[in-house]
Amino acid sequence: MASSSGRRPGAGPGGGEPSSTPAPASGGRRILRTQTAGNLGESIFDSEVVPSSLVEIAPILRVANEVEASNPRVAYLCRFYAFEKAHRLDPTSSGRGVRQFKTALLQRLERENDPTLKGRVKQSDAREMQSFYQHYYKKYIQALQNAADKADRAQLTKAYQTAAVLFEVLKAVNVSQKIEVDQAILETHNQVEEKKKLYLPYNILPLDPDSAANQAIMRYPEIQASFHALRNTRGLPWPKDHEKKDDADLLEWLQALFGFQKDNVSNQREHLILLLANVHIREMSKPDQQSKLDDHALDIVMKKLFKNYKRWCKYLGRKSSLWLPTIQQEVQQRKLLYMGLYLLIWGEAANLRFMPECLCYIYHHMAFELYGMLAGNVSPTTGENVKPAYGGAEEAFLKKVVTPIYKIIEMEAERSKTMKSKHSHWRNYDDLNEYFWSRDCFRLGWPMRADADFFKTPNFVLNPRDQTNGEHRPAGNDHWMGKVNFVEIRSFWHIFRSFDRMWSFLILSLQV
Repeated sequence: MASSSGRRPGAGPGGGEPSSTPAPASGGRRILRTQTAGNLGESIFDSEVVPSSLVEIAPILRVANEVEASNPRVAYLCRFYAFEKAHRLDPTSSGRGVRQFKTALLQRLERENDPTLKGRVKQSDAREMQSFYQHYYKKYIQALQNAADKADRAQLTKAYQTAAVLFEVLKAVNVSQKIEVDQAILETHNQVEEKKKLYLPYNILPLDPDSAANQAIMRYPEIQASFHALRNTRGLPWPKDHEKKDDADLLEWLQALFGFQKDNVSNQREHLILLLANVHIREMSKPDQQSKLDDHALDIVMKKLFKNYKRWCKYLGRKSSLWLPTIQQEVQQRKLLYMGLYLLIWGEAANLRFMPECLCYIYHHMAFELYGMLAGNVSPTTGENVKPAYGGAEEAFLKKVVTPIYKIIEMEAERSKTMKSKHSHWRNYDDLNEYFWSRDCFRLGWPMRADADFFKTPNFVLNPRDQTNGEHRPAGNDHWMGKVNFVEIRSFWHIFRSFDRMWSFLILSLQV
């Protein structure tokens, strides 16, 4: 199952998605090719080609290549730490290309040990690492921070990530030599970690506090209007155990309540801002009107996003869960919450995106819960305010909503591969999605009942009439739902039925 905790998702529903930006020079995520014996050699460490099972050591090798010109001994210590970490990750070297990679890395370490040791300035490797860490922080990070223009964001991001890797190696070297890290270095590391949380990879919009004021793209009026509209969290009931940030927005509030993944929230925050900004700039022609998000532009984006959901509600004869408040000042906030919730569900749904009506079912119930929380409704059973059925635990939506449905898709797909069963004896995405085409889908409940027919899997038995080819059929005593509407029966005549127009044309041509 592909979760959307990784950056970035594809094209968004109901509008354009910010295009994927190549990994910046700031050490953003790169595609790592699988290492094989054929591409081993001295260039392996320059191109940072590592085995797929050892991707965690790629940043360490990048830092080693970066600092080798200024301090070869530090580069050697980084590679040595990478080798130790690779051995911990795969001690038996069972992964593809791991044995060759570790052998080549060990040979290089043996060649570089003596030359780099002679060039070491300090008396020990621990002191050498501490000295270089302080030097790197002053020369690169402080210099970039003190620049008048706050420097290039990509360079500053790269410097923070490099400093974090250097401290990791520094700490490992000190532990091996039983030397405590200086307090000044620990304080510097804490500052680096705080800033590192802000400077994260992004697609188009750098939304951290420093970049929001200094990057040119963040100064556009339409971006500012959408950005500030999402920051309106006035009147929202935050969970008691949640630590609210000063720069919190509506999507962070949804994350705290429904348990969406952090990267998914970052993706869809940028997605929603750009959707609103694109429509806002087209609708508002006067410059003085662009500083505030236009309600008409908001309605246009909302109409596109919820077109399929409203058609689904109308088809099933159900009222939509898009209830708006009577107070005019809260209408814009409520609309943004509804749109943000839909995008967060879509962004984290992974393979469920192939089942649009299933997403409508999930959104229908979660939007109703959202309305109940904002209206202050009280649960008739507990007497407390309404809370989400699946809570706001970390990754709750992925684990409790997406995963159970995906498991059914996975089992049906495996059955189609491993068993010689008829096409009518297993379900694909369309067959599972057809379950949500009728009112019977509401028997699934919310929270979803684990014993519902949708989650039942059949116990297949061997057909006694066909012992030779191993054809399987569902047992008669189970509750497997099977295909709901259209069931394709494949036979010898299927090829004639599929191409009936072609056969008719050929017969008529022959007669002529």
